[in-house]
Amino acid sequence: MYILQKPLLEYHDVYPCPVCRHGEVSVLMLTDAFACNFCRHIFTCAPEEGILRVEDSAQPLAWRWSGQTWQSVHHEDLDLTLVIAAMGAALILLPPTLVFLSCWSLWAQPSTSVITMLWTLVTFLTHFVLIGWMLAEHYQLSPYISAKVRIRTWLEQRREFMN
Repeated sequence: MYILQKPLLEYHDVYPCPVCRHGEVSVLMLTDAFACNFCRHIFTCAPEEGILRVEDSAQPLAWRWSGQTWQSVHHEDLDLTLVIAAMGAALILLPPTLVFLSCWSLWAQPSTSVITMLWTLVTFLTHFVLIGWMLAEHYQLSPYISAKVRIRTWLEQRREFMN
């Protein structure tokens, strides 16, 4: 005797978005796909397993519905994560170090030490922001996605107001 098990995800239900955590994920009309009304990501679903996969991202992200919240389904490659961390640290630390050493060796005068430190700090902050932005874009971090959507909405409203 087989007992029919109710699927964990239903196509007619609405769920919170696992990417941005602000929008709602619901089924797209005439498809078997889901979409978020806030961040506009497209998802595919395995209803029996309760798994939702984002399809419009380079990063293969998936979540399992527990009935109340989304739980990440980890498919992380530890070697790739270590390579990304090492490259990010090198790109953040190496350029400011080179700037500092070159400034210090060329202009080793007390009057230029403030300029050397300022230039080194600007180089560090610039590289830190760029690497942080690339990691947030790659891993689709929720605060980053929410901020990106809000800025896009604000710019659209501003454009409509200007016209």
